Amino acid sequence: MPTTAAPQPLVVSLPSASWVSSVGEVPGAELTVWDCTGTPAGPAPHVVVPPYLGLPPLTDVLAALPDLRVLQLLTNGYDGVAEQLPDHVTLCNAAGVHDASTAELAVGLALASLRGLGDAARAMATGDWAAARRPSLADRRALVLGWGGVGQQVAARLAPFEVAVTAVGSRAREQDGVQVHSPDELPALLPQHDLVVLACPLTEATRGLVDAAFLAAMPDGALLVNVARGPVVVTDDLVAELASGRLRAALDVTDPEPLLPGHPLWSAPGVLVTPHVGGNTSAFRPRAVALLREQLHRLVEGSAPRNVVRPGA
Repeated sequence: MPTTAAPQPLVVSLPSASWVSSVGEVPGAELTVWDCTGTPAGPAPHVVVPPYLGLPPLTDVLAALPDLRVLQLLTNGYDGVAEQLPDHVTLCNAAGVHDASTAELAVGLALASLRGLGDAARAMATGDWAAARRPSLADRRALVLGWGGVGQQVAARLAPFEVAVTAVGSRAREQDGVQVHSPDELPALLPQHDLVVLACPLTEATRGLVDAAFLAAMPDGALLVNVARGPVVVTDDLVAELASGRLRAALDVTDPEPLLPGHPLWSAPGVLVTPHVGGNTSAFRPRAVALLREQLHRLVEGSAPRNVVRPGA
């Protein structure tokens, strides 16, 4: 009797042995280790999961992988990645993995800035008991720009603080009972909000969106929180507005990034900077592992993967 060849396993490269151990056995998949530098030591992968941080240039390496089908990122952001991929490769991001951590940092940045926690920490070094009345997060009118997973989680965390939230997305719509406004409405909306949280992806539409005109439309004393991407904001325009003392800013992302010593943002009045740590918490690994296991099961079964941001041709 003729024999039927066993189906070939789906070869998946993960960035380290610890990731292979965490993901564990997935029937029908062969997990290998490759950090996207050099060439894979084992069989050429069908699915590549690059390192979470420090993604190397991919064009030359991935062009040599003719069997590659899917690039699965461990980040929400995917700016600059799609352009490096062959047309036949599907690009997926890690939507859902970082939502909770990034949203809690956005709220933490707002609280820290409004309540002067950075000033209090610096005052401890000199023993300065600098009591002052500060604005509360309660009763803020918040505009959340970007109504994906992070933006919705930011809104969910602001609600218990008695914050009124207005949603702005890539287009006007009603979503789950929420009226989502379009970017065209920003000139009318911004003067009505004293807290703006940026939680949008970096695209051609959002690059430089927060410019001098955007900032000028924010009311005196308003706070800008950026947990999106640095280039969503025109840095020189923000520095100029901060220098006037009219606005405050709390930034987990900047342009350029990282900020070099001596950059004006380090010393601008009313600014709080954290080093792009929104998603890098203890919540990241278990959520990422769950996503990877689900994705690999889907791919082994021939189902469409989740979180496709650019389908392969």
